[in-house]
Amino acid sequence: MRPRSRRQFLTGASGAAAAAALTLLDSPYASAAARDRALAASAARAVDVRGTTLEQVATATGGGPYRRLASGPGWPLVVRAELAAGSAGRDARRTGLASFVQFTDLHLADTESPVRFEYLAQYIDSAYRPQEALTVRGASSLVERINALSGGPYTGLPFSLVMATGDTTDNHELVELDWYLTVMSGGAVTPSTGDAARYEGVQNSGGAGYWNPESSFQDTYKKAGFPQIPGFLGAAGRPFTAPGLRTPWYTTVGNHDDSIKGTLPDLGLLTSLYTGGGKIEGVDDATAARLADAIQHDPASAVLILLHLLEGGGPVRDVTADPRRAPFTPQQFAQAHLDPSRTGPGPYGHGFTAAAASSGKLYYTFPVAPGVLGVSLDTTNRAGWADGSIGTAQLKWLESVLQTYSTHWYDTDGAVVRRGSQDQLVVLFSHHTSGTMGNTLPDPYHLFEGRHTGGELVALLQRYPNVVAWVNGHTHANQIIPHGHAVAERSFWEVNTASHVDFPQHARLIEIADNGDGTLSLFTTLVESAARYATDFGDTGDAGLAALYRELSYNDPYATPAAKLGAAGDHNTELLLVRPFG
Repeated sequence: MRPRSRRQFLTGASGAAAAAALTLLDSPYASAAARDRALAASAARAVDVRGTTLEQVATATGGGPYRRLASGPGWPLVVRAELAAGSAGRDARRTGLASFVQFTDLHLADTESPVRFEYLAQYIDSAYRPQEALTVRGASSLVERINALSGGPYTGLPFSLVMATGDTTDNHELVELDWYLTVMSGGAVTPSTGDAARYEGVQNSGGAGYWNPESSFQDTYKKAGFPQIPGFLGAAGRPFTAPGLRTPWYTTVGNHDDSIKGTLPDLGLLTSLYTGGGKIEGVDDATAARLADAIQHDPASAVLILLHLLEGGGPVRDVTADPRRAPFTPQQFAQAHLDPSRTGPGPYGHGFTAAAASSGKLYYTFPVAPGVLGVSLDTTNRAGWADGSIGTAQLKWLESVLQTYSTHWYDTDGAVVRRGSQDQLVVLFSHHTSGTMGNTLPDPYHLFEGRHTGGELVALLQRYPNVVAWVNGHTHANQIIPHGHAVAERSFWEVNTASHVDFPQHARLIEIADNGDGTLSLFTTLVESAARYATDFGDTGDAGLAALYRELSYNDPYATPAAKLGAAGDHNTELLLVRPFG
């Protein structure tokens, strides 16, 4: 049941395959000469590769259990022609249609919250991360990177928007949502809760299973090479000013934005525990195993176990109560985006309306660029479990949108239907991927509504030629999937991007271009935050903490960076597609 770490994986039966994956992580291309030629060709086709992974990539150096990061060679552009063939000379004919940015899985975490399960890290790798006290600074550093870029590397178009595809918060707390809105719109932020004068989380507990950065105690992490950094926790919770995006931004909801740690149904039973003063920092192995199993297989019983531990068994540690830790509802999530002080570069509401704040319906449409429509879906299921699905009402709404913006489509028998009056390309955004939408448990707030899987959604999208891309997150991994069809115009690309909490901590630039030959190109370029690669354990300033955020994430013993990195064809790509509507 316990996930093997990167190091354990390398010594297991699949050692050869894992070693190959780590080779990819450190040097993704077969030879330095071949890589350099590919990089030169990629740059020659581009307007400007600076500030992207086409230019440089964080690369592990040295040996030992704890590895430092440095600047390594960038990743060349990979042309993917599974859905259409590209013609020569298309760069000269190319017309940019849209250029935008995807953030995903920021997981801004209140690490001092009583309703966390750090003690389950040996069973659930996301329960505790050594870098998680730095999530807010890490996200702000990513904003700095986007602000420094002039536009898309292949079209040169300025970014029309940034879309955050869910899990912006880690535990759907009001204070985490406040941090997210501040990071995106700009302003003063204090990434700490409870007693502002002291840290009250597991990282100063003295527990051997956690990294205790300020202590000389040889916990499990320090034995694996993690440093001792005096003043780290105080610095991590220190106020700073987030610059905020200069580009309009939107939000898509994720499972961590609507349930307890993204897994357990929030039926209002634990609100007093969120805001109260008792925090569990450890349980015996048998209880941990039982709770971990319940979280993964029976979320309702996990809530009962947690209630028993906190109310019946007594807290392990007293912490300062804080009402800001209260969990938010879908209605409150939308309403917070409507705060005029959080409008930043716009748009007002960031996709959400007063109607959304009233109904809790967190799906909407918005303009990406002239002739390009964005559709943001809510794929969460409030019944619990991490994976998602989509309700019947939302599915019908989506189909009506697709019909409105297409002059023709295909019925379920494959016959052409010609009814629409306008053509717009459609880019779909969701948190979950097509492969992680199998959770069809009845939504407890809409018990009699049907739920639909990712496969059903793919089948619907392939009936509408105007759908060119489905952009999502959730898996914390880079993966690009072609959804082909015998009728070429019914094909589309699914673009899944790694998180910004786990290494490799990526965001993605996405550009749509018309090649003037009956095809479109979707350019997908990965970017890292603005943080420097080199770390200095004596530097606990803002820049030093941002650099540590990346390096600590790489060295997390429960992380699997090679698996999350993806292959070359999941990185910087040109995705070819038949242009719909002739």
